[in-house]
Amino acid sequence: MNRRRRARQLVLQILYQAEVGRFPLEDVLEEVRGERPREDWPFIVTLTAGVSDRRRTLDRLIKPHLSGWALDRLAAVDRIILRLAVYELQQGAPSPSIVINEAVELAKRYGGAASGRFVNGVLGAVARAGAGAGAAAGNPAGRGRREGSA
Repeated sequence: MNRRRRARQLVLQILYQAEVGRFPLEDVLEEVRGERPREDWPFIVTLTAGVSDRRRTLDRLIKPHLSGWALDRLAAVDRIILRLAVYELQQGAPSPSIVINEAVELAKRYGGAASGRFVNGVLGAVARAGAGAGAAAGNPAGRGRREGSA
């Protein structure tokens, strides 16, 4: 498994623990970093903080594409995966298809039976609507780097 995929898994786990367990994000980050010191921590911290800090904005981008679902009624794992992927798309990910594929893989692994298809459909709609086109300057998520690089 490449470094970025492992990092995204950890980001999902960290955000899940913080949201569902209602633990302070900094405490969860510190605990996981102590357990996994060799991971890509600059990438993990950037994604975790970015999703956490922009949660309301990300939710506004996701909601119109839920086709009759309410964001707060989604499984927490699906909701967090969607936020994570939309955040990466907003940051000008070098390949939107990689971001979407990675999100679908996370959903298949950690979500319910239909999570992969659901996440794929929502992210496809978000991408088609151009929500990923508002890339921020100075992409902290890794613009210009190949996906598997450190």
